[in-house]
Amino acid sequence: MQNKIRFILLLLLTGASAVAQTGTLLRSPDGNTTFRLIANKGGSIDYTVSCMGKEVVHLSALGLEGWQNDLIPDAAWSSSKDSWWKPVYGERSRVRDRYRAKLFSFRKKGSPQIMQIEVRAYNEGIAFRYSFPQVATGSATIRIGKELTEFALPEGTQAWFTDHAQGSYRLLPLSKWPSQAERPLTVQLKNGLYAALAEAEVVDYCRTKFALHPAKPNTVTCSMFDTVSLPTPFATPWRVIMIAQKPTELPANNDLLLNLNPPCAIRNTGWIKPGKVMREITLSTGGAKALVDFAVKRHLQYIHFDAGWYGHEYDAAADATRVNVDSKRNPVNDLNMPEVIRYAKKQGVGVFLYVNQIALAKQLDSLLPLYQQWGVAGIKFGFVNVGSYKWTKWLHDAVKKCARYQLMVDIHDEYRPTGFSRTYPNLLTQEGIRGNEEMPDATNNTVLPFTRFLAGAADYTICYYHRPELKRQLAETQNPRVLKTTSGHQLALPVVYYSPLQFMYWYDKPADAQDEPELEFFDQVPTVWDDTKVLDGAIGAYVTIARRSNRDWFVGSITNNDGRHIKIDCSFLTPGKKYIAAIYYDDPASPVRTRISIKRQPVDAATVLDATLLPSGGQAIWIRQVQ
Repeated sequence: MQNKIRFILLLLLTGASAVAQTGTLLRSPDGNTTFRLIANKGGSIDYTVSCMGKEVVHLSALGLEGWQNDLIPDAAWSSSKDSWWKPVYGERSRVRDRYRAKLFSFRKKGSPQIMQIEVRAYNEGIAFRYSFPQVATGSATIRIGKELTEFALPEGTQAWFTDHAQGSYRLLPLSKWPSQAERPLTVQLKNGLYAALAEAEVVDYCRTKFALHPAKPNTVTCSMFDTVSLPTPFATPWRVIMIAQKPTELPANNDLLLNLNPPCAIRNTGWIKPGKVMREITLSTGGAKALVDFAVKRHLQYIHFDAGWYGHEYDAAADATRVNVDSKRNPVNDLNMPEVIRYAKKQGVGVFLYVNQIALAKQLDSLLPLYQQWGVAGIKFGFVNVGSYKWTKWLHDAVKKCARYQLMVDIHDEYRPTGFSRTYPNLLTQEGIRGNEEMPDATNNTVLPFTRFLAGAADYTICYYHRPELKRQLAETQNPRVLKTTSGHQLALPVVYYSPLQFMYWYDKPADAQDEPELEFFDQVPTVWDDTKVLDGAIGAYVTIARRSNRDWFVGSITNNDGRHIKIDCSFLTPGKKYIAAIYYDDPASPVRTRISIKRQPVDAATVLDATLLPSGGQAIWIRQVQ
């Protein structure tokens, strides 16, 4: 009845023919971005998007399988919003949610069911989704086997393409894709604009990648993983078109995906504590306690037991309710987990446990109360199934269940976020990135802020000592993985790459460290922020990001495989205040084995710093207010 009354009101407000004109326009609050919806005579629906008078999306189709024609405009309703909300944690302490919106309603000939298209125009881009309200005749099941949304991009558009969540990126014309593209998909338009196609609030649905239309040049289509059947009322995930005049505006505006998700659903969030973490690889009581001591010394908040603590992770018989160390990792099997957790808690350090999808799917409901009883801080989900409706729903339901037992979560492997951490902030981070497990080159790392990180936090697994020139000096020399970037590059990453749970020293061990002076930067750098500024950058070339925690600022700069000179404008500092900057930079002449030197100098809002970045290098800065 409520829905019926609502639609009558909409008709009275707008008239049933409101949509069936040459087009209905929706403009962003600043007036720069325009969405135009066109209801065609044959009952199909198209749209266009432009920014600053430049085309972003040409005339493109909207619709779902079974809902692409014979649609009759029913009503259109306008609204707007301008509010601020405070995340539990984030890249800034306050987030603005500001947009203008229209809700278009369509009836299908011969059916009482209604399909709605909700469109929001933000200054940062456009978002839209399809929804099916419950009509007066009762609930119905809607089956969606294919989404028909298209993105007809201007000729000459190039895309930063990767075909899987942990893949490397290539800049390709739209005609040269070898397969479907992972999302977000960042594109460079010939008219000078940048855009990113993404999806938000993929919770009770399947993943959708992007494909090229077989018959329409320069047209990107949506490729659903599988069929979804849901009872009304329900809404599809949001399709998002982020728009920027320069590439740095994309990561600066990545709150857009969070704004498209519901507010926090956890009443008491005091137990959710972001922090830095280091992996425990000895799987022994002594080794774990030594790591706890190192965590205290180096200001890390957590240690993490990786695969092998409850047996071989791929063994279907492995029982994640009991400690049984994989003999291939440690034949002694002397790990006393309760003792380690007690020892860690006395030192103020929490413990995360890795659990493979095999055990999670089989034992989740028994694991969660047990781990809470043990005093575990959180779980890292390993090798999760992604993409399908079944496993997408299972995964997000599992995060919700973890919240009931006050357990934080890190999801590894191919999962990519779509803003769910706003609603369930116990999901601290996730992988879905080509990180240091793959030991990528520096060019890969300078693409990520403009592509993968538009979706949200990423667990990159930062390393420090695992580089060729140090291998002989390290306690472990058998691991073939070596860093392709400099020490300065790795030092900058916890600032450049946002992750509330930040893995540090991934392939390193406590014995590898020699208290190098520059480790003070890792000691002091937080993992969540009060403000973030993307100062400069170009996709695949370099980036500089500044982030504030309380009164301190931290700045990270990285370059690709090429060296370069950059300038860092300190106008983000508070005018009239005095600061001291500690600058950590690559220096081949440094006497320290990591080849890092430190210089300290006064700075203020008028300072412009010069920096020379070595090939594959970087620089980190810690700025403290002194007056």
